[in-house]
Amino acid sequence: MKMNKIIIILTAILFAFSCTNPNTKSNDIASVENEEHNHTPEGTVALNENQIKALDLKLGKMQKRNLTTVIKANGKLEVSPENTADITVFIGGNVKRIKVFHGDKVRKGQVLAILEHPDYVSLQEEYAKTIHELGFLKLDYERQKELVKNNVGAGRNLQKVKSEYQIAKAKLQGLKSRLQLLNISTEDVKNGIIKNSIAIISPIKGYVNDVNVKIGTYVDAKDKLFKITDNSSIHADFMIFEKDVQYIKEGQKIHFSVANRPEEEFLATIFAIGKEFEPSNRAVHIHAKLDKKPAGLIPGMYISGHIHTDKILTNTLPDDAIVTEGTKSYVFVLQEGGHNHEEEHFDEGNHEDHDEDHHSDIHENHDENGVKMFKMVEIIKGQQDEGYTEIKMIKALPEDTQFVLNAAYYLIADMKKEETEHEH
Repeated sequence: MKMNKIIIILTAILFAFSCTNPNTKSNDIASVENEEHNHTPEGTVALNENQIKALDLKLGKMQKRNLTTVIKANGKLEVSPENTADITVFIGGNVKRIKVFHGDKVRKGQVLAILEHPDYVSLQEEYAKTIHELGFLKLDYERQKELVKNNVGAGRNLQKVKSEYQIAKAKLQGLKSRLQLLNISTEDVKNGIIKNSIAIISPIKGYVNDVNVKIGTYVDAKDKLFKITDNSSIHADFMIFEKDVQYIKEGQKIHFSVANRPEEEFLATIFAIGKEFEPSNRAVHIHAKLDKKPAGLIPGMYISGHIHTDKILTNTLPDDAIVTEGTKSYVFVLQEGGHNHEEEHFDEGNHEDHDEDHHSDIHENHDENGVKMFKMVEIIKGQQDEGYTEIKMIKALPEDTQFVLNAAYYLIADMKKEETEHEH
């Protein structure tokens, strides 16, 4: 009887152990899972290198921009007349060689083409003949002066020879100028070197925009052979409507973008304002010099810009950096090494060395794992213009804070997804 009681007690203990031990194990597993899911603090989102690359995520500081009193303007890129050249020929000829192609970069004085024609030979022969005639007339003129001086010759003969000498001298000078316009060396002609061809020379440096000739084509003085444009002197030509002209002044800055490069912004300074309206749209031309000369800008490109008529600068971020939830707006900031920027900025304790060591350790693990943490921060939106919004911080952040500049909606969606998973 006593043995039966002992068996019953042992059986009860074993049963109780078997019931409690699995529950304990289950609770331990749940605890581990919760720890794994709760590794991302509330209000933050973690992205690995692949996610950052796929989103083309951009980081940067807030930009100082002027978002007040904006005047919109459209126009084209232009080149001043002195930096554009239409190449013609002074005396017609046949095209023998073409030495440039459309789009080629040329220097001042470079040969563009070679022309040939019998008239070039005749002009050189005339010049050589006049040189010899002038030499004879000069000797005759000196002789007549000597005769008159000695009362031997007649004054009438002296005047006639003097007139012929002056005419020949002027003729020689005219022929010399014509040869120089044709880029023919007068010294060569003096030495008996006669050429049947001439070189067409570029008067400026720049790029060849037009080639209007072919081999063998006869070209005349009225024909335009080439067009050369020096793009380094390119400027912005805008149209300002009548109602806005009163706000425009020389020296003002104008921000603009080019139609085929809308993601880039350029800066120019107004240096001239037109003095008459275009009759069709009641607008005035304004001309602005580019502050920098970026490559790839071509005259004729359409541009759109805006002018700020005051100098009030505010902190701004791109519109893609801001997300709105109900009545509140947020941005995301990079948490280097998992630090909270707000705590770091406002913490007044004397523990800088400890914080720096802690920051370094986490940052190293942070980079090794390829994961970056981003914290959502509430802000107040101000004025908006041209894809940028004024940012007013509710809590101050350090000046070197790195903000997410794009894809903010993806980050908040990913953060909500993680929070939903944590709740389950």
